Order: sequence, then structure tokens, then C-alpha cells
Amino acid sequence: MKVSIIGMGWLGVPLAEALIKEGITVKGTTTNPEKKHALRKQGFDCEQLLLNPELADPVPKGVFDTDILFINIPPSTRSKPITYHPRQIEIVKGLAQAQGIKRIIYTSSTSVYPNKNQVATEAEPITSSNTGNPALLNAENLLWENKTYDLTVIRFGGLLGDDRIPGKYFSGKKNVPGHPPVNYIHRKDAISAVLWIIERNLWNETYNIVCPKHPAKKTVIEKNALDLGFAPPVNYENPEMQQWKEIAADKWCQTKFQFIYDNPLDFTYTSNE
Repeated sequence: MKVSIIGMGWLGVPLAEALIKEGITVKGTTTNPEKKHALRKQGFDCEQLLLNPELADPVPKGVFDTDILFINIPPSTRSKPITYHPRQIEIVKGLAQAQGIKRIIYTSSTSVYPNKNQVATEAEPITSSNTGNPALLNAENLLWENKTYDLTVIRFGGLLGDDRIPGKYFSGKKNVPGHPPVNYIHRKDAISAVLWIIERNLWNETYNIVCPKHPAKKTVIEKNALDLGFAPPVNYENPEMQQWKEIAADKWCQTKFQFIYDNPLDFTYTSNE
């Protein structure tokens, strides 16, 4: 089996390592030529693929000659117009279809759900007028339209663990919303989930892949600060103003996936620097 990973970053590199351990041939891409050379030195088959949002270079050799295409492109929604990421995905889709790729996994986010107090499931009706992330929703829809391949969309919660420590981002901050339930997933479980989809042939589905347990953000922050020795927030939002979303993982749990960390309070970290 061959898998190509579009986006060899914080998730893509360890995913490639896990796939290779399973005997799968992996090719990857990065936007940065220096990173391409660094990854090659580490033994990865890596090419440069730059989408700005149009294809900036020739199609990288061999990347689209694959059984499964894993699309892991950061949507850059804070710095780019909402049309930017969907155009990137449209380009990748065209290349995939031209090559006859039969299976695609797309990494989206739970941020597509409307910003309202709710427990959100995959059955939630999401439209361009109510979505919390129009760029990602439009990209998802583009991939579903007139497809000639099996497709699975992963809506990841906040990707954390290892060197990403949630409480660290709020250290010393004021008026931090502490009441919303967190919707996190540890990187190790995110990687295992991709392998689970491939192994179990879980195609033509959308899954919320988040921990099934959702402690309050304040609880996670305070535990991180205590365990890892950095300052907690100065104070928390009072009265509680921010809307909350709890992302239901029921559909994913029904696949019998076994979490390494089903509770963000149990996440392990490699560094607090």
C-alpha cells in the first residue's frame, strides 16, 4: 500500500513514521525547500508542493501516484481570505482525480460547527451562513461534490499533547474563559485514528475525532500549571460570556476505537519549554 501525505508538519511527520512502521510506503510534501531537504536527510521521501493558492511549481513527482491521499493543509484562516483554502483543496482534488486516486482522507476541524451553546454531532446541519469556519466547510463540500473516490473527513478537535500544552497558552493571561468544555485530542490518538480508518476501511464518512471526555477548560489549565510548573491565568472570565461547544465523539467511539487518552486531564507532554 502507498500513502501520500500533503503536509508533513506536526501531525504529518509522526503519522508518516507510524505508517512506515506498518509496512506502508509513504511519500510526503512540504511547502518549504529547507524542510524538504531536512526531511529527506531523516529518511523521508519528501517533495515540495506549494499552493498560493494556485499551484506554484510543477506537480511533485510520484506524490499523486498513491492508493490513499491524506490531505493535511493548514487552512490559514486568520491570514487568508475564506476562498484561499477551498481553492487549494480544489487544486489537490483535480490532481488526485487526474491520477485516478481512489481514497482520500481530509483533515478538517470541529471549528466548522456553529458557534452556539450546544453538543454538536456529525448530524448537525451546517450551512455557509451558520458555520464557525467557512473555509473548512467549503473545502469539505468541494471534496464531497462529484467525487470519484472514497472520502473520509476527519473533524479533529484541538490537536494537543507532546510539546503542545493547552494550559501554557493561557499562562499569565487575563479574563480567560474557564467554563467551556474542552474538545481536545492527543496527537498520538490522532495518528492512531488515521491508521484505524485505513485498517478498518471506514470510508465515505465524517467523524468528530475528539476525546469522549470534556472537562472544563479551567480544570485542564490549572492541572497543566500545577503539573508542569508555570503560572496559571491571572483570572478567568466573570461573568461567563463565551459561548461553548461540546463536540460529541459518539459516532467515532462506535467504531470501537481504543483511545490512549480518553480524557485531556491525562495527556502526557514531552516538554514545557
